[in-house]
Amino acid sequence: MKKIVTVAVAAMVSVSALAQPKVVAHRGYHAIDGSCRNSIEALKQAQKMGLYGSECDINLTADGVIVVAHGGLHPDKIYKRGENIKRLDIQRSTYEELKAIPLENGETIPTLEQYLEQLKKSKKTKLIIEIKSHYTPAKESEIVQRTVDMVAKYGLNDMVEYIAFRPWVCTELKRLAPQGTAIAYLNGDYDPEYVYGMHLSGIDYKYDVLKKKPHWIKQCHDLGLTVNVWTVDDEQQLRWVIEQGVDYITTDNPVLATKLIKEICK
Repeated sequence: MKKIVTVAVAAMVSVSALAQPKVVAHRGYHAIDGSCRNSIEALKQAQKMGLYGSECDINLTADGVIVVAHGGLHPDKIYKRGENIKRLDIQRSTYEELKAIPLENGETIPTLEQYLEQLKKSKKTKLIIEIKSHYTPAKESEIVQRTVDMVAKYGLNDMVEYIAFRPWVCTELKRLAPQGTAIAYLNGDYDPEYVYGMHLSGIDYKYDVLKKKPHWIKQCHDLGLTVNVWTVDDEQQLRWVIEQGVDYITTDNPVLATKLIKEICK
């Protein structure tokens, strides 16, 4: 009997060690024709793949519209060489000014409302919303409050998780979002005990941070925190994070990540 119990425990440990991490498409699944980062099409493609999550970034415009866009400038990058495309400061520009500059795939810059409309069309893929840093704490509180309210209005509380670099944004999310909402810290400068003390659900750290401090993964799990890692596209790096037992992988290459997870976590 003792031998049987030992074997059973060993099997449970083995299964736990090979638990399959969930895949999050970084700024949506954009590495496909007709798609581009933070576009509606990128969310659609992530949903089509049936991924756990599709990450997006949101900013508040000067006239109070929440738009899905990465970084402080629109467009995020100059994608047509030789063209004199003016890049606008999103938080100091109006929505109409931003709409005049198309995304790489021809879409206009999407609003959060448009994103939530698309999110409702699939109950499998969650939206991982990164609330970007803003110029003042007041603006950050405003976008947090309005985002949380909008998600609730659409009945999507169970389909949205949040991430942020700014501790203040995380604190406001913890205060305003429904109890139990997943909120992860991005910046990589706080150890697991500190994040636990912030009463957040987990860390969402850059690959380089966890590579230098892999013991943080176990510390998080011991504290009941989840571990996400970004942005992992290289096969060798993907293999490493899968073998380390992270809970989520944010990647620009969800096809390869999904394939390797199936291969390694048999």
